Amino acid sequence: MGDGEGLARALVRHARRVVILVLGATVLLLGIVMLVTPGPGVVVLLVGLSVLGIEFAWARRMLRRAKISARRAARKVRG
Repeated sequence: MGDGEGLARALVRHARRVVILVLGATVLLLGIVMLVTPGPGVVVLLVGLSVLGIEFAWARRMLRRAKISARRAARKVRG
């Protein structure tokens, strides 16, 4: 393994991270727009956070908090 392989791996890793960031941010923004327009805004927000959570710990934490909040809300609705 030469330096070229290590550089190629680093480049692929960073490219993957950028693709996930762009895709996740786009889905997240669509979810935000859908909160004020017709559409499943909350679901799309969660999908965006899930995509971002593949690479970013802050997104995983936000998704975890959202799941906890959803469970609490469901318990209140059930009675």
